[in-house]
Amino acid sequence: MKEIRTVRGVNDLLPEDMDKHLKIIEVGSKTCKLFCYEEIDIPVFEYADLFVKPLGETSDIVTKENYIFKDRSDNLLMLRPEGTTSVVRAVINAGFTQNLPQRFFYSGSMFRYERPQKGRLRQFNQLGAELIGVDNFYGDVEVINIAYNFLKNLNLMKNVTLYVNSLGDEKSRKKFRSELVLYLEKYESDLSSDSKIRLKKNPLRILDSKNKNDQILLKNAPKYLDYLNEDSKLYFENVCECLKKLGIPFEIDEKLVRGLDYYSHTTFEFKTDLLGAQDTILAGGRYDGLSKMISDFRLPGVGWAAGLERLALMINSEYDSSPEVTLIAQSNELNSKILNYHQMLIDKGIKTEMIYSGNLNKKLKRANKTSSKFAIIIGENELENDIVQLKNLHNGLQSSLKFKNVFREIMK
Repeated sequence: MKEIRTVRGVNDLLPEDMDKHLKIIEVGSKTCKLFCYEEIDIPVFEYADLFVKPLGETSDIVTKENYIFKDRSDNLLMLRPEGTTSVVRAVINAGFTQNLPQRFFYSGSMFRYERPQKGRLRQFNQLGAELIGVDNFYGDVEVINIAYNFLKNLNLMKNVTLYVNSLGDEKSRKKFRSELVLYLEKYESDLSSDSKIRLKKNPLRILDSKNKNDQILLKNAPKYLDYLNEDSKLYFENVCECLKKLGIPFEIDEKLVRGLDYYSHTTFEFKTDLLGAQDTILAGGRYDGLSKMISDFRLPGVGWAAGLERLALMINSEYDSSPEVTLIAQSNELNSKILNYHQMLIDKGIKTEMIYSGNLNKKLKRANKTSSKFAIIIGENELENDIVQLKNLHNGLQSSLKFKNVFREIMK
């Protein structure tokens, strides 16, 4: 038999998983709307330059880590690796820069060519929120508060910890970066191969290295918060003070950084100890420098994105595909005559499956397999007398009654 395979790193969302995703999106949507965020839908692919410029990496790195292709018009396009950049572009394209701030949330598939493992896929789904146009610490607090409420509404916070850090302003960042490089250059030969590359191109990302030897070397490295200037220190202190006032518990993690230059000030992650290495379920930060990299506008922004696959691994499934009622015609020739009964059940909001083929015994076996509670059986005699046979499939009891009385019996 010919094998049918899926592409490595992509998954089908089967009914139980889909139910979890829909639940997460529903809770996220309700939470965001309470904070006056509006839903936006962004394209699955964009011109590659939109993402390449902010990444600030060599084209080789970008090509290896993302899905890039040319269309028939020879345009270089990229499947979106994240949602923030597209939201900022949409704000600019729509002319919303004249009416700030703007608050949006979104959900959908993202694509990155990474090594697949539990909680990390090449096609993955995110829900995110972005606040564009607020350039003070209250914006940072607002988006963290939304994220906290979102996870709390999913009943996940008992297994989750919020970590925060400050990258400071551009001056603070440059000062710390220089000191970090000076320190790490002394141990370059001992760094992991990935960190040796990052030392030349993006040294801040070494702080996030999972390599055990790198982590040993980083124990005595310069501490980011020691290099914040007074304005940056005050900004971060205000963020922390507001979180305390809101009753949001957090820990400060000085190794929590963003390797891209457009990030500044607050960065944060919600982590869990339930998922192993892929422990970050929601991450965000302030990205005031992003808009200038893709346009002539300077738009302050702060936001976050949550991974739906990782959240789905944490929530309990209440999914139940069982029909409440199975509708059965005694003979298949009567199927067309009982279609209206099916519709009346649906109109009442009763989850109903109609079985179209097989003899009566086979239809009842199918009804039992679906774990349906009731079977409604209709034959010629029932049609003539406007009655039905209602069988309780859990206890085997069967009764004859008017169809209009079925609803009361089912809803008991």
